[in-house]
Amino acid sequence: MNEVYEERKEALLHRIREYAAEDVAVAFSGGTDSSLLLKLACEAAKETGKRVLAVTMKTRLHPAAELIEAARAAADMGAEHRTIQVDELAEAGILDNPRDRCYRCKRLLFAKLCSLAKDMGIRQILEGTNEDDLHVYRPGIRALEELGITSPLAEAGFTKTQVRLLAAEYGLASADKPASPCMATRFPYGTRLSYEEMDRAALGEAYLRGLGFYNVRLRVHGEIVRLEVDAEAFSEIFARRQEIIARMKELGYRYITLDLEGFRSGSMDIRGITRMVSCGPFR
Repeated sequence: MNEVYEERKEALLHRIREYAAEDVAVAFSGGTDSSLLLKLACEAAKETGKRVLAVTMKTRLHPAAELIEAARAAADMGAEHRTIQVDELAEAGILDNPRDRCYRCKRLLFAKLCSLAKDMGIRQILEGTNEDDLHVYRPGIRALEELGITSPLAEAGFTKTQVRLLAAEYGLASADKPASPCMATRFPYGTRLSYEEMDRAALGEAYLRGLGFYNVRLRVHGEIVRLEVDAEAFSEIFARRQEIIARMKELGYRYITLDLEGFRSGSMDIRGITRMVSCGPFR
């Protein structure tokens, strides 16, 4: 494991140094993957003297607090930070939560990022897909291929575990940050989406995280909310069941259930494997 990790780390650092030989833009959400990528790009740019642009999407599909954290983190790393305003429900054609929602959103978001980068004279765009993402249902990866976005972590074979390990080596606060995909993932495919319903689910998740639970998802099925937490946290859920039930009912959920399979990333997704064919530079 250590030998493989060191080999992949060297391959990743080599790739980043090559990309940072010119100005680069990094799609930066503030999560673990993009934080590591931005940190490596900024470190490499110190040697090349090139510019690093961190671009964060301002979207209601993610909590507003994440935008504030991303801006602060980008400044700390020494990147120039920009935001792009996006309204996915109005612009991406995902109002009915189609199965290719992730593709449509990624296509919209990265087309806007490509336009900004082109206006600023930047050809190279990097984003944080990792090796594990290539083996689960990730239709958005097709959009990255189509737009010529580069995914250095995946190119180097870096898994999520290895991303967290290297992020910790660099002292990044996001090293242990739980994943936070867009709020549309909390609803079954084919469900009519609204920002009000997604905001309600976000409040419920924020409440559970405030109680100390690490991985948290609220999967919403009409009046039923299905709580996903790590299996080892079940006993704590039951110990606090009355207050959790009370809060969920305050939010408007009529039936509150605990998913006995525990937290599963992408549990609403259909089964499938998305393969990344190539990730070349932006043209």
